[in-house]
Amino acid sequence: MPSASTGDLRFAVIGAGMAGILSAVKLKEAGLNDFTVYEKAGRLGGTWRENTYPGLSCDVPSHLYCYSFALNPDWSHLYSPGDEIEAYFEGVAEDRGVLRHVRFGDEVVSCAFIDGRWHLTTDQGVHDEVDVVIAATGVLHHPKYPDIKGLDSFEGAMFHSARWDHDVAIDGARVGVIGTGSTAMQIVAAIVDRTEKLSLFQRTAQWVMPAVNPAYTPEERAGFRQDRRLIEGVRDSVAQLFDHFSDGIINAGSPEMEMIETFCLDNLENSVTDPELRERLRPDYRAACKRLVVSTNFYEAIQKPNAELVTDPIEALEPGGVRTVDGRLHELDVLVLATGFKVDAFVRPMAVTGRHGADLGQVWADRPGAYLSISVPDFPNFFMLNGPNGPVGNFSLVEVAELQFGYIMQLVERLRAGESREISATQDAMERLEVARVEAAKNTIWSTGCRSWYLDDRGIPAVWPWPFSQFRREMAAPKWEAFDVRT
Repeated sequence: MPSASTGDLRFAVIGAGMAGILSAVKLKEAGLNDFTVYEKAGRLGGTWRENTYPGLSCDVPSHLYCYSFALNPDWSHLYSPGDEIEAYFEGVAEDRGVLRHVRFGDEVVSCAFIDGRWHLTTDQGVHDEVDVVIAATGVLHHPKYPDIKGLDSFEGAMFHSARWDHDVAIDGARVGVIGTGSTAMQIVAAIVDRTEKLSLFQRTAQWVMPAVNPAYTPEERAGFRQDRRLIEGVRDSVAQLFDHFSDGIINAGSPEMEMIETFCLDNLENSVTDPELRERLRPDYRAACKRLVVSTNFYEAIQKPNAELVTDPIEALEPGGVRTVDGRLHELDVLVLATGFKVDAFVRPMAVTGRHGADLGQVWADRPGAYLSISVPDFPNFFMLNGPNGPVGNFSLVEVAELQFGYIMQLVERLRAGESREISATQDAMERLEVARVEAAKNTIWSTGCRSWYLDDRGIPAVWPWPFSQFRREMAAPKWEAFDVRT
């Protein structure tokens, strides 16, 4: 099993975003240097490379949305902009010697488990044979386009928010934005003052959690550089707040959830002065039932004189703009589709074939699933970061990936020590966990009566339904009885 060239295991890491860079750094720290990172694009960065729209930032404070082993004293703001986040990940990759392991512009199209090893093929015709695959393919990278009549008939500039066309002039233009998630609200706040007219097409109103986004002063950044403990203190404080948040959303009747709803309601009532607009912005479901939007200035932006909230449903697109069901044509020069991503794709469309010819596409025909969002039965030595059913509800996916990778390394150590050759979750363990997860999901805020991308085809939240502290405990050490370990 060990690689002939090094006497150790050979790895393939698929994806060079946040989780792929993490994987490469940690493999090197463990002395496991025989690996290749396959990246379909020409640069690092994952979702922070793909998304470049105006106003882009992370809704997790920056000092928590970074690696614990590479704390950054120079974040500009509490919630830093996207280009800063991308530059941070690129800097970590360069500093930690990751780049020499990356094959850019080489997308893995198939993985097949044959005679105890994984055989990979890329779209450039490269073939690789490895002992362990780490799928760090991310969640937010396959754009989802709306099903709207006449979508291709619009004669202005039109693009998905994750494919922002910076050659298109926004200044002085009539701009429409379809969608009301975090992305749409960030875009509206960033560009409204540049446009002649901005029309936000809202299908569903969103609760907005108020936030402030102060810039760190030069003195504060100098203090962070001089004393790591100051950054750790900020991280700990933010992590505690997120733990309280998780305690709320997984118990719809909790005091924490009541407090979240109060913050959101007060934000709406105190920020929107026009009673009619306020009612159109008022959701008919509970706060955090959908992924909670965190914003400092959306309500201010949508009340600008040149901004319009359109709540009549869209009937069709026409050459000149968007026609709503009331018969009105909203004439536009630019249309932005802030309509999200195919969040159930995970490693797909890559073809993955496991033991005895098991096809992951068929295994996931109804819906994707994985034990602890890491391992799928009969796909040995194939481990995912931020896979199905993990904690994605307004948490730091950097922290999630770090915890998961620590867990995966404990599985890898058994392979490395020669104690086993193949490790994957058992079907029984996965089914037991899924039964418990579905039952626990009934108590969460996500099950209280809204439509969201958290829900699967059954209307059940497809995410971690327990406290985040429980996820940390689960990631501390594998329960070996849950794994099919073959020697």
